[in-house]
Amino acid sequence: MTSIPVVDSHHHFWDPTRRDYYWMGGDELASIRKPIGPEDLRPLLAQNKVDRTVIVQTVPTVEETEEFLSIAAATDFVAGVVGWVDLTDPGVSDTLAELKAGDNGKYLVGIRHQVHDEEDPAWVAREDVIRGIKAVGAAGLAYDLLPKQRELPACLPPVDANPEMRFVVDHIAKPLIAANEMEPWAARLEELAKRPNVYCKLSGIVTEADWTGWKPADLKPYVDRVLEWFGEDRVMFGSDWPVCLLASDYKTVKGTLESLLGNPEGATYAKIFGGNARDFYQL
Repeated sequence: MTSIPVVDSHHHFWDPTRRDYYWMGGDELASIRKPIGPEDLRPLLAQNKVDRTVIVQTVPTVEETEEFLSIAAATDFVAGVVGWVDLTDPGVSDTLAELKAGDNGKYLVGIRHQVHDEEDPAWVAREDVIRGIKAVGAAGLAYDLLPKQRELPACLPPVDANPEMRFVVDHIAKPLIAANEMEPWAARLEELAKRPNVYCKLSGIVTEADWTGWKPADLKPYVDRVLEWFGEDRVMFGSDWPVCLLASDYKTVKGTLESLLGNPEGATYAKIFGGNARDFYQL
């Protein structure tokens, strides 16, 4: 029997010398404000026995999505791209069709918008946005939800309006781990988890903790709850590399998650570290 490939469901590439990344300002992000691409990640995947990856958008431009599709086509380990389109554009269906029809369109597996950066906490619940998300589903793609606890309630309307679509919450909705706060994050994410078409990425967790002094025990209450709510069939590993480098390294991120999950083996490991991402994104 062929083993299921290990999949990192969430990482990024970028080049600040070519494009402005509006969220990358400040001294605290200086260490990752540099060109980072496939050859930087390749040795880390080999060292940590990761076979395939999903690259995720970082800025709200279709141009970046097209670049990521080209990277996927040229890079043996990138299995899928979560890109960006303007969900509020009446022509969003045409944009999605053009992306899918392009030479590298087969690598487009999902769409994301940086919802937690919108001034309006209910942006993702707007009628025009829900209409755009519906177009994403009609194109056969998944949708990555990127909320913090403030935006979690607004994630319910688009999910409930599209019960046949696949949704995934990125970075366990960024709880305030450094402040050791559980609510209202817990109540809000638990409610979203009741929807069977919503998955959750076990990603971006270390950077919500104290960057310089976090311990696995700081993360455990949050990971435990996510696993309780979503179960092993609806969670997936994501490194959030290279953002994770602000607080850790690739090996520690993956190893810590394995230990927090009880060092799963067999079918459980295959699901969380590969199978669920493969099925969700239809890789």
